[in-house]
Amino acid sequence: MSRAEEFQELRPLLFSIAYRILGSVSEAEDAVQETWLRYEATPAQPASAKAFLSAVVSRISIDVLRSARVRREEYVGQWFPEPLLTDPYADPARSAELADSVSMAALLLLERLSPLERAVFVLREVFGFGFGEVASAVGRSEAACRQLSVRARRHMDAGRPRFEADREERQQLAERFFDAFREGEVDGLRKLLAADVRLIGDSGGKAPLWRPVFLGAEDVAGVLATLVSLFVRAGAVVEPREVNGQPGAIFRDRDGRVLNTLALDILDGQIQTIRTVINPDKLRHLGPVGDAWAVIREANQARRPTN
Repeated sequence: MSRAEEFQELRPLLFSIAYRILGSVSEAEDAVQETWLRYEATPAQPASAKAFLSAVVSRISIDVLRSARVRREEYVGQWFPEPLLTDPYADPARSAELADSVSMAALLLLERLSPLERAVFVLREVFGFGFGEVASAVGRSEAACRQLSVRARRHMDAGRPRFEADREERQQLAERFFDAFREGEVDGLRKLLAADVRLIGDSGGKAPLWRPVFLGAEDVAGVLATLVSLFVRAGAVVEPREVNGQPGAIFRDRDGRVLNTLALDILDGQIQTIRTVINPDKLRHLGPVGDAWAVIREANQARRPTN
């Protein structure tokens, strides 16, 4: 097998590692591309392409994350990872675990870790690399990596999101939610929401956002009903999709352009958190991006009485 063929075979794993470390689709893709350039320029063939490439993409991602931390601290409003519709790395034996590790909630927990802790946790706890491989990847001793792993796991366990074990049941609840949303049924929405549900948006200051956070079933149901009214008047549509391994949707304008994504955290038969990404810079990898401001203007014009 040629180097190019080996790389293409391992590319899904490399992207999945980079995305979990970085929380950015575009930065993960850049890290994978840089990994290929370094692999191509390596004179000797590594004994294990998987170990070599995983180490390279991890080191690149750690460096990128260190510089990204400054930008995220200066970010306007709530920062969320770039939404991921499909995780390319498939392992049927661990599909549920992998899906949970890429959820918005899990990635936000990872943001609390240092770049080294984050990389060690991803390699060891998510993808099951041995400590020898992890140590080689991050340039630390095995003993140091064990300590990093313990600290990272302690932080993650303290706030680890818990989702419904029955994914089919969770999907059915999400379908009921989006049916009620399309119909603007406030009572139907309210029944599916936890009493302390949160609706949180990430606009980056570049898209309309009424408030950064809405709290409580009554408040959240009301704003969702208002949103559907706006979308209907502007001809927008809701496309249910899995977002970061959890039930969610893409919102599109009348021309099919992406307006935002929405992801649901479901526990104990109720929706606990709704996270929506509206920042157009975080949506470009999903396709052509629409103008949310224009949608609101169109909706408001449609509401005005005609003479």
